[in-house]
Amino acid sequence: MFRTRTAFWAQKPASASPSDAERVDRLMSYAEEFEDRWFWETDAEGCLTYLSKNVAEQLELFGIKTLGERLTSVFRLDQGELEHARSLNFHIVSRTAFSDFQVRGVKGLSESWWSMSGRPWLDANRQFCGFVGSGTDLTKNLQQEATIKRLATSDSLTGLANRQRMQENLEALMKTGSENETPCALLMLDLDGFKSVNDTLGHPVGDSLLIQVANRLSSAVSNAGLVGRLGGDEFQVLIPGTDDRESLSSLAAKIIEEISSPYSIDGSSITVSCSIGIAVAFGEASPGSLVRDADIALYAAKAGGRATYRFFEEEMLIKAKRRKELEDDLRLALSSDQLTLVYQPVVSTSCEKLTGFEALLRWEHPSKGPIGPTEFIPVAEESGLIQHIGDWVLREAIGTISRLPHDLRIAVNVSPIQFRNPALLSTLANAIGESQIDPSRLELEITEGVFLDNEAAAQKIFTALKAVGVRLALDDFGTGYSSLGYLQNAPFDKIKIDRSFVRGAVDSSNRNSAIIASIVSLSNALGMETTAEGVEHQDEIELVRELGCSHIQGYVYGHGLKIDDLLPELLTGLRNMQPVGHKRSRSPRKNLLRSVKMTVNESSKAVRLRNVSKTGALIDQVDFDERAVGITISIEILEDELRQAKIRWVGDQRAGIEFSDPIEIAASERRCTLLR
Repeated sequence: MFRTRTAFWAQKPASASPSDAERVDRLMSYAEEFEDRWFWETDAEGCLTYLSKNVAEQLELFGIKTLGERLTSVFRLDQGELEHARSLNFHIVSRTAFSDFQVRGVKGLSESWWSMSGRPWLDANRQFCGFVGSGTDLTKNLQQEATIKRLATSDSLTGLANRQRMQENLEALMKTGSENETPCALLMLDLDGFKSVNDTLGHPVGDSLLIQVANRLSSAVSNAGLVGRLGGDEFQVLIPGTDDRESLSSLAAKIIEEISSPYSIDGSSITVSCSIGIAVAFGEASPGSLVRDADIALYAAKAGGRATYRFFEEEMLIKAKRRKELEDDLRLALSSDQLTLVYQPVVSTSCEKLTGFEALLRWEHPSKGPIGPTEFIPVAEESGLIQHIGDWVLREAIGTISRLPHDLRIAVNVSPIQFRNPALLSTLANAIGESQIDPSRLELEITEGVFLDNEAAAQKIFTALKAVGVRLALDDFGTGYSSLGYLQNAPFDKIKIDRSFVRGAVDSSNRNSAIIASIVSLSNALGMETTAEGVEHQDEIELVRELGCSHIQGYVYGHGLKIDDLLPELLTGLRNMQPVGHKRSRSPRKNLLRSVKMTVNESSKAVRLRNVSKTGALIDQVDFDERAVGITISIEILEDELRQAKIRWVGDQRAGIEFSDPIEIAASERRCTLLR
């Protein structure tokens, strides 16, 4: 027969009054009903003889029998209490007390947890009668703890693992991997074009896009790895147990394809893509080095055109260290006068008179020598130094304008980052005011990149710049998006034709001259000037003049010089410019080193072919003198195939020859192949 609650719990002495038993019963009832407290009792065999109603009903709801069943058949220790799980039965058998064991029902009860304590109880004769104990409901506390833990380790927007959880998993995985020599891979992802979505459609749409991206990314990765969001539009995928480039490539391609499909948000169709950097860890690699390598690979992927993936290679790390070294040196260069400006002439095509200069930035490193702009300008843009450098260039160039005769102007390149900075207008206004120059003598060269993020904002800046009075030139036209809408809306005074169209334009076999003519025609219709950049040969001068370009800039009229070297002649009124470049354009040369047969006046001899182009070649091991110039020869460029050529110059046992008919060349980075 089961004991009453008062009988087993109170164990009152014989002298206790009936009110004591009532008080105990009343206090227990209150604890059970209002304080999530419950009580239990077993007999000497470990079978339950009492269990509070609130817990018994929860267990029985799941088909778990209570009264009369062994305690260890009703409750099981939580999976996180494995040490207790081995000792619970020990306490029952050894009749020793236990406390604060976290328990659940034997069939799971996924949403119910209790804390349970007990001790043996003896009768008046000190005989063991069983266990008595109590418990508390932990469900609410554990659910709150689980919620806090989830929030601490999950991204609040997407529900993916957050940076902390990804780091913890990466450290644990790499520790295990180093012990059993199991590799793992890390994919770093960055969305291409997300900033434009945020700027044009707003952050709520951007958040909705990130949620959809997270869902697609999780679907693409599936069970292959853990997906996390580091913040913004940066995601990470941790793949355990593999270093197989083929499978990782397939996964990366799948992710790019999934994420690049259009999204529909609030009636808008949105398209973004993603770039991925992949790094694989072996042996003793550290989590920090793996993240660094994946980041470097991601940088390479974005630099390679975006919407692609790249695996980390050691060469990338060398380049990254070089970039960091350049950045540190560049910061020092700003404060130690290592940066200078040189000025390259801009010449009128019609009269070959100097009209002004373009200011070109140069860096003379004290130990490494000259460092080219193509190397350090990208580093300046990535590091944010371009703003300080750009401001210095503007002030320096405007100061130079004040020293020049009034009929000359100077053009200055403005980077997209500098263009978007609101401080640009105040920098210009202050510098122009201090130098007291006519603002129309300053020409700002701007690339199409300023339109990519927010064309409407760009238009406002253009309007403000024109209000200051400066001239505007669209630089590198034809190499970017070349939207005619830019020309329709932006108040440009000039279009600069990129050097890639000028190079080789005299060759009638390519279409560059037709492209130049089209750009000139468009500029004329819009009332804009045109400058052909990169003109290096005198025959190109005549071509761009015939095509209608209004100005020429390039080595054909000289390299950039410091202003102090230019001023003496400029102040005397010198404006006529004489070309100094090569008279004729040459087709690109490909290096060779091959013995071939040459025939002159029916006499054959072996010579060495050193380089070759479509129109001519350089040969050596010859004994010609000046009288040989103009002689026609036959040369065996291909086996058993003679080509007619004329000797154009001789000297130092070498000769330059021009083919009667152009030849075809297929070239790769390492070799040059002549085609029949």
